[in-house]
Amino acid sequence: MTDEPDPTRPTMADVGRAAGVSPTTVSLVLNGRDTRISEATRGRVLAAVAELDYRPNRTAQGLRLGTTSTIGFLTDEIAIEPFSGPMIAGIHDLAWERRSLLLMVNTTRNPSRLRAAVHDLLDRQVDALIFAAMGTRPVDFPDVASATPTLLVNAFTTDGRLPAILPDELAGGRAAVEHVLALGHRRIAFIAGREAAWATRMRIRGFRDGLEAAGIDPSACPVRLGNYRIDSGYELALEAMRGVHPPTALLMGNDQMATGAYLALARLGLRIPDDVSVVGYDDEPLAADLSPALTTVRIPFYEMGRLAAQHVLDRSVDGLPSRTYEPCTIIHRSSTNPPPGE
Repeated sequence: MTDEPDPTRPTMADVGRAAGVSPTTVSLVLNGRDTRISEATRGRVLAAVAELDYRPNRTAQGLRLGTTSTIGFLTDEIAIEPFSGPMIAGIHDLAWERRSLLLMVNTTRNPSRLRAAVHDLLDRQVDALIFAAMGTRPVDFPDVASATPTLLVNAFTTDGRLPAILPDELAGGRAAVEHVLALGHRRIAFIAGREAAWATRMRIRGFRDGLEAAGIDPSACPVRLGNYRIDSGYELALEAMRGVHPPTALLMGNDQMATGAYLALARLGLRIPDDVSVVGYDDEPLAADLSPALTTVRIPFYEMGRLAAQHVLDRSVDGLPSRTYEPCTIIHRSSTNPPPGE
């Protein structure tokens, strides 16, 4: 099977002539189907490829195979958020290994732009579609023909008509509280993020599940709601520490809020972790740069992206449940210790 002729670049036939073999043999070697070809012949083919600087005509291959070796990758705001870059890297790395490329469109949470982008990518005959959201949320995704594998990452449809890969936020909230419980803390406060956020609700459920499993009444460990920003972490940590029985451990809604807690505790003259332990969430780059380095819960952005690319390229999307959860794990650093006096 030969490439389409192109006078500006060497063809598979040219490689075959240089190696003394047929174009079909060249094709078998280059596509990894050369199990019955001798090592000597394989070596001559690869040497000819290198000498001629041969590159397959991907357009011609796509026409023959009915593929374009591209994934349409749609995002809301994720492309401009630094700590979620690993999700893009996960998709890109797997696609690159499979010799596919990404066509990325940032929809800026504009429904009409999302619809237009989906239709445009389908017109370009991408092999698959992946949509990724910045904050885990429901999305009204346009209908797509079943012939095009489509998968959501960090987002979901309310009716479950499209499969989604999500972080296991419930397990993450539980992992955070189990960590400080194992250190001996019993006066624990959870300073969470925005009440309306799906991640906040799941993390609070995990927090309370972990307390109940340890035989602790969740009502004894208060939950305060903030906005995922440094300012609310600061203000709410001050409120928590000025109570009658201040907590010995603060679980924060994210690493930004944990940064605010660091500032509040410093203002009160309290040391981390000797006086108060602090746990963040997300594992942003800043978590490791804080002093002391922040113990936090890691969201598996890279793994979620890589898994999504694997499923759409394997065309195994139809076999997935409506939601697949990837584990959120605790990252142990220096901001947690047993409570004072233990």
